[in-house]
Amino acid sequence: MTYILHIETSTKVCSVALSCNGKCIDFVTESSLDFVHSERLNVLILDLLTRNGVDIKILAAVSVSSGPGSYTGLRIGVSTAKGLCYALSIPLIEIDSLSALAGLIKRQNTFVESVILSMIDARRMEAYTALFDANYYPIKPVSADVFDVSYLAEISEHKQIVLVGDAQDKCRSLWAERKNFHFSNLKADARGQIELTYDKFRKEDFVDLVYFEPQYFKDFQPGVKAK
Repeated sequence: MTYILHIETSTKVCSVALSCNGKCIDFVTESSLDFVHSERLNVLILDLLTRNGVDIKILAAVSVSSGPGSYTGLRIGVSTAKGLCYALSIPLIEIDSLSALAGLIKRQNTFVESVILSMIDARRMEAYTALFDANYYPIKPVSADVFDVSYLAEISEHKQIVLVGDAQDKCRSLWAERKNFHFSNLKADARGQIELTYDKFRKEDFVDLVYFEPQYFKDFQPGVKAK
């Protein structure tokens, strides 16, 4: 039995999931206008394991969102994941935040023929984005994009595009006339990591605990409130 703990902290959502052999057992997700990760993450992990009767010592690995996303959230999530892996002598698996968002669409099993636009808020009209085809294969690399009314105009209007992530809200009015754009309302959730993590676990695709750092994409700005 391969039990894996999944940690998602790339946005203001603080989410933890527990899986066994690549299937979700249970999860917990909290969201706030402010970051609650430092106060709540370890509590959520303990509560999740306790209510499912899983001893932390039998975990086979930990997965964590590796970015892009919030500097504050990523730093807390990765630090916690590293601490668990060091203490338990188990491997750490990194899952990029935008692929994990696409994984939520796959779990939902809707929009099966659609292109997936994963998007994480990066202030103002900008977001970290990645594009995936209907088979969840990346077709546009991760980038920080500024949105306008003609964004992704190169994709045929007959091709359906489903949006996932916390940057959807800033685009609703902007893309109201784009009939092939569909707002999923799904935001970051640790369950999106499960299938990707189990695949990496079987391939022993682990990160180096000493050198691994999340992909911040933007430098932290002292004196500026983290978003």
